[in-house]
Amino acid sequence: MLDLEKVTACALVIGNEVLSGRTKDANLNWIATRCTEIGILLAEARVLPDVEDVIVDAINECRIKYHYVFTTGGIGPTHDDITATCVAKAFNVAIERRKEAVELLETFIKKENLNEARLKMAEVPVGAQLIYNPVSKAPGFRFQNVYVMAGVPSIMRSMFDGFAGSLMSGKKVLSQSVACYLPEGAVAKGLEEIQAHHPNVDVGSYPFMRSGKFGCTLVSRG
Repeated sequence: MLDLEKVTACALVIGNEVLSGRTKDANLNWIATRCTEIGILLAEARVLPDVEDVIVDAINECRIKYHYVFTTGGIGPTHDDITATCVAKAFNVAIERRKEAVELLETFIKKENLNEARLKMAEVPVGAQLIYNPVSKAPGFRFQNVYVMAGVPSIMRSMFDGFAGSLMSGKKVLSQSVACYLPEGAVAKGLEEIQAHHPNVDVGSYPFMRSGKFGCTLVSRG
């Protein structure tokens, strides 16, 4: 059941290349930061392989659990770009080649070069709304509360910023950090007591070593 006092989201990073280490994800941190800025709590994130059943199950679980699901990756022209098909299956709808999406591609790619592989980028679930891509024109799409974006960071960011103003937002999350040169074990009990007295605030400690000295950063967020 959704928490009506908070606007929540989940990010699904899709791609074998991320799980294998070939590609370093640059999207999750950016999405988390932007969500915080606009008053959305990014409550969960997952990195998924290019496996249809895994993606479909994750979409169906998260779209019920959270107000928004943001996906990145898997909407390109290759055989392993299956995110659009997975979203269609999750919502039990057909997939279609959208005329408007083809026209957008034609503004970036010469018509004679629009082969079947590239036209795949114009295929979206029936009933989906296109998400504009000002960088390379190949659109993302939204189906209900699931927002599907490209994996290329510059494109993903431009897509997100294009629809961010239409998202519901809750109270903005405030955060305060304090660094101290004490080991976590020395502050653990005190932090536990603070957390118990303020259950609606996330309290944590994060160890570091600077100039040969150990310490931790104390963070409150809520």
